[in-house]
Amino acid sequence: MALQHAVSGERIALQRGEDDIANFTSIALIKTDHMELIRLVVPVDKPMPEHRVEGEITLLCLEGEIAFEAHGRTTILQPNEMVYLAGGEPHAIGAKKDAVALLTILLHPGDNSGGPTHK
Repeated sequence: MALQHAVSGERIALQRGEDDIANFTSIALIKTDHMELIRLVVPVDKPMPEHRVEGEITLLCLEGEIAFEAHGRTTILQPNEMVYLAGGEPHAIGAKKDAVALLTILLHPGDNSGGPTHK
């Protein structure tokens, strides 16, 4: 069954479910030709290893505490703090406390891959 993405004007709930942290339940909320919006769940014990994304990204911490590694340093994000990263920059994401974030990836026209490329 194909994942249903939100359509223009549709309300999107960002709160996590009871089992999201235990099951690493991240979900692509919206995907268009130009951007992808993902509710990202990052448990403390399941960091994302270093990877690259071709498009520019923003990562907004909604809950918990995120350790974002890029440019040779670690930035700690608390709820309502965000970081921007240029496309193609290697980065890693971990959680100091179980976390939920909103990840936006700007896709290049005609490039719908948007997915990470591990270094």
